Amino acid sequence: MNKTLDTIIFDLGAVLIDWNPRYLYRKIFKTEDEITWFLENICTSEWNDEQDAGRSFTEATEYLVAKHPEWEVPVRAWYDRWHETIQGPIHDTVDILKSIRESKQYKLYALTNWSAETFPWALNTFDFLHWFEGIVVSGIEKKRKPHPEFYQILFDRYKINPANALFIDDNLKNIEAGKRIGLTTIHFKSPEQLQEELNQYGILIKS
Repeated sequence: MNKTLDTIIFDLGAVLIDWNPRYLYRKIFKTEDEITWFLENICTSEWNDEQDAGRSFTEATEYLVAKHPEWEVPVRAWYDRWHETIQGPIHDTVDILKSIRESKQYKLYALTNWSAETFPWALNTFDFLHWFEGIVVSGIEKKRKPHPEFYQILFDRYKINPANALFIDDNLKNIEAGKRIGLTTIHFKSPEQLQEELNQYGILIKS
């Protein structure tokens, strides 16, 4: 066991759960370029961030429909068909989580930017979410990554010393924010890369 690390904090979307709005919009638009334009100009990440921070789906949708009435159908699809943005678990990462859990050497937590309206569905759908000792959800707290006060909620609630914690996230902004507040970090790109970097920290994963 790594002598300085006793806690591992996972992001959920795109790390353990395969979420991508392109899965939905490939059924609506004809080309990847069209999807890219729509996600960069209409249903933007900044717009979605507000729902992760607590804005309701209804308010968000009506705001965008009023602003871009010509895009009403794909805008409404974002939440009317949100299940179609999730493919399921990322099985290889879940296997890594399982291996860490079975080692009984590290406390496991999750820190996620996720809407309060859909997170109950995730809890009911993915059994592995119940393996964590605690999960902090942005939509419930009305705060989100990469803002440091959101990380602090996790630290305070579960008495985590960031100097002894490893944080895994696919979003570079969230990783950089974690580093600034003292976390050891891994910028997730794939389960294989995650396993290699965990091994470098002395967190050995059974193959």
